[in-house]
Amino acid sequence: MKTPRGGVGRRRFRRALLSGMSAAALLLAGCSAGDGDRQGEEDKAAGDTTCDGRIEGTAHITMWFHAGQSGEQSTLRSQVEEFNKAQRQVRVELVTLPEQRPYTELVLSAAASGDLPDLLDFDGPNLYSYAWSGKLRPIDSCVPAEVREDLLPSIREQGTYDRRLWGVGTFDSGLGLYVRPSVLEEAGVRIPRGIEDAWTADELTGILRELRAEGYEAPLDLNFHDSKLADEWNTYAFAPAVWSAGGDLIDPEEFRTADGFLNGPETAGALTTMQSWVEKGYVDRGKDESAFVKGRSPISWMGHWKYGEYSEAHPGDIALVPLPDFGTGTVTGMGSWQWGIPSGAADGDAVWRFLEYLLRPEQVLRMSEANGAIPATERAVKMSAPYDEDGPERLFIEQLRGGVARPRPQTPAYPAVTQAFARAVAEVVFAGAPAKKTLDQAVEDIDKDLAAHDGYPESKP
Repeated sequence: MKTPRGGVGRRRFRRALLSGMSAAALLLAGCSAGDGDRQGEEDKAAGDTTCDGRIEGTAHITMWFHAGQSGEQSTLRSQVEEFNKAQRQVRVELVTLPEQRPYTELVLSAAASGDLPDLLDFDGPNLYSYAWSGKLRPIDSCVPAEVREDLLPSIREQGTYDRRLWGVGTFDSGLGLYVRPSVLEEAGVRIPRGIEDAWTADELTGILRELRAEGYEAPLDLNFHDSKLADEWNTYAFAPAVWSAGGDLIDPEEFRTADGFLNGPETAGALTTMQSWVEKGYVDRGKDESAFVKGRSPISWMGHWKYGEYSEAHPGDIALVPLPDFGTGTVTGMGSWQWGIPSGAADGDAVWRFLEYLLRPEQVLRMSEANGAIPATERAVKMSAPYDEDGPERLFIEQLRGGVARPRPQTPAYPAVTQAFARAVAEVVFAGAPAKKTLDQAVEDIDKDLAAHDGYPESKP
């Protein structure tokens, strides 16, 4: 599983916003990297000349897109076609990739042979490894101040490495607990009102016990089954429990070691609490992902992409509440797929011309309508009913704006970190392994990778 993206497509965005637009008008602003609101001279001084404000002649660019759900692919394909029809200066080709090989494997193979496209999408946390190893170019000189300011803070944070901007996304993700209010009210369980009112982990333990007494044999769905033994879901979904407890996956300041952080008492305590839920039988261990939909579990630890399916299964009986507080307040995950410009791209300005088009509010909403994800810009959020003051998914945007959403570790060592942590979660939480011993092994694996790369110095040798 890659970073969570969209789910069941929803038709909440009024199509009049699209049908009434002139395609040519969309592109009049173009890409003007020389505008005064750019970081211009500062970026040049920092070695970023990705965009200089000029496109010579007709530029032809290629782009790759991961094999996401059909709604995402068909929407992007239409966006490419409409962009190409609306102007003549930049021609975009969406390359179809073989689905037999994992997307990240294709990217790494192409990078090694110098065959990356001009525009690449990638799983957000991989940005730091790609940037450090020279696979991407910084895009500070491409992104105007007004566009940067319109991005959700989580999008800017996800796209930043070594104080530079390397990627932007057109949507973000949301994570929380889906609950069925009718079930909780019948059991006399309070329903949190927002991020300041989350259940504590101990409180959730008591709620699960109460729901068991009400007849729900396994009242909590953690979206785990055997195929996810070391899946990215484990890191995206359960690192927030560690952070909430005061632990971490790696030294969050220097990223030089995982020792004392991943194997610290806070991390071990959080995973042990979750382990107890599994051992007591409170967690659904079905072979499918339908515990909540089929009514086996009235609480689901899940992301935004399930909202459509869940609300269809239980009309009028769905609410979103924050993840439990393990000691320092609720924390949630963030981050999704992003766009970046590979180091071998022919013309950064031409690439940005198309990226700027994708970041226009009507196009952002068009994609979020297709995949159910959180729109990446403030202007698009304001136009999206699910996230307004009384919207059913308001919690997701409040978390992204309110400082309780955290990116996964922003280090080039992330591939090693997530592999080690995801495996530890599977072994401790779901297989009952001793937390400290298992986490010590995960630390050893991560620190071995750090040592092999000299700690990933900010300027790659």
